[in-house]
Amino acid sequence: MDAYVEKDAVEVSGEGRRPSEDPAVTPPETPGTAAGAEAAEAAGAVERAEAAGAIDGPKGSEARSGVGIMALSLPYQVVVAVALAVVGVFACVHLAMVFLHVAPSNTLTKRHGEAVDDWIYPEFEQNWKLFAPNPLQTNIAVEVRAELVTADGGRRTTDWIDLTAQDIEAVRHNPMPSHAQQNQLRRAVDFYLNTHNDGGRPNGLRGTLSEQYMRRIAMLRLDALEGPDGRAIGADARRIQLRTVSRPVPAPRWSTEKTRSTPSYRDFPWWIVTEADRTTGAGASRTEAGR
Repeated sequence: MDAYVEKDAVEVSGEGRRPSEDPAVTPPETPGTAAGAEAAEAAGAVERAEAAGAIDGPKGSEARSGVGIMALSLPYQVVVAVALAVVGVFACVHLAMVFLHVAPSNTLTKRHGEAVDDWIYPEFEQNWKLFAPNPLQTNIAVEVRAELVTADGGRRTTDWIDLTAQDIEAVRHNPMPSHAQQNQLRRAVDFYLNTHNDGGRPNGLRGTLSEQYMRRIAMLRLDALEGPDGRAIGADARRIQLRTVSRPVPAPRWSTEKTRSTPSYRDFPWWIVTEADRTTGAGASRTEAGR
């Protein structure tokens, strides 16, 4: 009887709550409760890591997707993709054309040789003389002089005019020199020498054509130069003569090679200037040919 009274007194003193229900008393942890707390703590750690960028969550993926071309809008992505595709196709076609140009004769070059030449010449011409067993060791310049008719009906001859020096001056410090400035005069001289014998006589129709080509180039240059009277030299020219001047490249200081230091000259014959050789005459002849 006393035991029951004591139990009731304890429950009354706790204001009707059992000791397990008192907030001051921590109930024993059950296995299920501990696992839930650990999972919640782990989830919180993952969220904090994603916010800091340590783990690739949705935010990290979005940040990475905005790098490079993917940072552009869809229309710009399409434009960039098309531009890259065009550049890639052009590079592949160019490499294929250059390979066919320098490759030995084969079935493709025999069938499509004209298309390859149209692609290569004149801008992508390949010149392998630098890698030849005996590279060029001579600087070749082209000079011209003209026989002029003076105002009183007399004749006088100009000094030699260095046409190659004009091209060198135009090419030097020019980031984008023209193909004509670099190769027109040199190729014209090669064309002339290859179509003439040692005596200066042409070998067939190509030799005559090379003479006309050389005269027209020379007259084009003379028309751009003024004489002492202020008139273009080409306007009063009645005859012209060209020559090549070969100057050996001196050997380097460390070399024991002995080279000739004096230049050598090869004179072309005097040519009578026709109306077709002059700038206006050439234009008129082309117009008549077109008719």
